Amino acid sequence: MTYCLRALITALLFPLVMLKPLLPVRRVTRYLLGATLLFGGLFIGARPTRALTAAVPAPNTLTAAERRQGWRLLFNGQTATGWRSAKGPAFPTHGWQIAQGELTTLAADGKESANGGDIITQAQYRAFDFSFEFQLTPGANSGIIYFVTLAEQTSGSPIGLEYQLLDDARHPDAKLGTNGDRTLASLYDLIPAVKPAACQRPIGAWNVGRIVVYPTNHVEHYLNGVKVLEYDRGSPAFTALVAGSKYHVWPHFGEAPAGHLLLQDHGNQVSFRSLKIKEL
Repeated sequence: MTYCLRALITALLFPLVMLKPLLPVRRVTRYLLGATLLFGGLFIGARPTRALTAAVPAPNTLTAAERRQGWRLLFNGQTATGWRSAKGPAFPTHGWQIAQGELTTLAADGKESANGGDIITQAQYRAFDFSFEFQLTPGANSGIIYFVTLAEQTSGSPIGLEYQLLDDARHPDAKLGTNGDRTLASLYDLIPAVKPAACQRPIGAWNVGRIVVYPTNHVEHYLNGVKVLEYDRGSPAFTALVAGSKYHVWPHFGEAPAGHLLLQDHGNQVSFRSLKIKEL
């Protein structure tokens, strides 16, 4: 044994020898087993361990667990497969952009469905868990509309239940409606979202929205992992809310058994990614 190694071991054990009468055997043993000696690249004793961190999935991908649970991507990050214009069978030729794994409605003049127009899923859904990431620009307005049937033939955006996407601090729509029911993550013009500070992120950051519709017609909105509202489609409370809203002119509003999902063009730049759904 070389002089350096002997000196290192002596320095390590000397305190134990002096304090041996005062230290329990278990404590001495733990000290010796936990010690790490380095000499000439050789480790003696316990090796240092690395902290384990959970891997964050890349955008527009599914984990193995999600695939087993039945999740499917609605946007692959590269093409518009599965989406079309709300006004025709093809995807819009302008007003929308797919780049860097993001599906973006481009800025125009802030008018509803007047640039490239809204886009909808080819498929229709009944009960589902829909998760999506979105990024707002300053003053932006958009929305996720669900149970879209296209039966109403409106001049603007098709009618349906809307998860509001809005810059609450800058867009005037946040101060309209009733009790904040036109703010971010609200059921537009019907139920305000209750958003604790923990789930709010600055404009320009990516957010995670989520809409869950159960087979019982119970519906929940989430923002960044926090449930911000819930309601029951077709219930007396729901129909009373509809009667006092702009939707009262459409019979049985929001009660369609199935419908498309819609991403709204409202003339402001808003980006989407990691759109995924699990049917319930």
